[in-house]
Amino acid sequence: MKADFLLIGQGLAGTVLSYRLLQAGCRVHLMDDGHPSSSSRVAAGLYNPITGRKMVKTWLADTLFEEIEPFYQEMERFLNQKFLHPLGIYRPFISFEEQNEWLSKSADEQFMGFINKVYSRPQFYGVSDALGGLLLKKSGYLDIRVLLLAYREWAKKQGLLTEGKFSASQLNRTREGTWEYRHLKAKNLVFTNGIQAKDCGFFNWLPFTPVKGEILTVRQDFCSREIINRGVFRIDMGKGVGKVGSTYDNQQVDLIPTAAGRNEILSKLEQLIPGKVLEVLDQQVGIRPATPDRRPMLGKHPSEENVYVFGGLGAKGVSLAPYFSNKMVDFLVLGEEPQKEVNINRFFKYI
Repeated sequence: MKADFLLIGQGLAGTVLSYRLLQAGCRVHLMDDGHPSSSSRVAAGLYNPITGRKMVKTWLADTLFEEIEPFYQEMERFLNQKFLHPLGIYRPFISFEEQNEWLSKSADEQFMGFINKVYSRPQFYGVSDALGGLLLKKSGYLDIRVLLLAYREWAKKQGLLTEGKFSASQLNRTREGTWEYRHLKAKNLVFTNGIQAKDCGFFNWLPFTPVKGEILTVRQDFCSREIINRGVFRIDMGKGVGKVGSTYDNQQVDLIPTAAGRNEILSKLEQLIPGKVLEVLDQQVGIRPATPDRRPMLGKHPSEENVYVFGGLGAKGVSLAPYFSNKMVDFLVLGEEPQKEVNINRFFKYI
């Protein structure tokens, strides 16, 4: 079997990039082992233009958020599956100063596109929002697991996906300069397998900073059409069930659910939505492929021909993937170098 691009990893990065390449007319094949540490398989999938404790506009928001919903809606039509959920995100204020700041920003052109409404009084029953809050638009969540499963089944039916663990020892360079792996021959290799790219023999020098994140699914006497987000997020899944998270641990990076993580999430949830948690239905763990500067990694290996990486999307992968997958296709197909903020040449000093 011959391909222009062999992509290693079918998480969010591999799925989105392979789709983009196929749309560009390229022959693509995917290889994936379904690794349980993939954050794509457990992530809540939020896309949120105003983030962090200081409630600031996320990096490149004006550019990124124009592509998010149109792109995933296109993939929904392609796969005949529903996985994008555009929803408002409600962020309660924690001080009068913050309230006044956002009342002012609501008239500012650089924020108007993301603000649905600013409330100066309590708005949502059951939420600790004594000072009101900020209701965002161009926000929501992507059910990444549904997307990955739907795309995986489609790729398998097309003969475009091989299941199994990638082993660099089985990779050979042919006389023609292409890569040979088992029954596959590909002109180019692209590693889209997150932090596992460090173990594939080419990119062990990339400074991934893996972060463990835990998410709970809880039953609670509370419902909301909006995502409630302050300290933790709560996505309403219907019938009193909510997905709540997440923790951030860059010290104990493993796949073991912890009592500390559970208690941290429940404590923050109680501050945000005091209604009693009746039951914890599930606790999941994922490892985010973060980077030191919290920017994606796009680019070509400095010495190996036709070897590339596309990853490091981290906690904002849903927001970053549509735009930067397009930029990666421009690089792979047209030779247009990625911008310096995301280009892996910024890490060549670690080689």
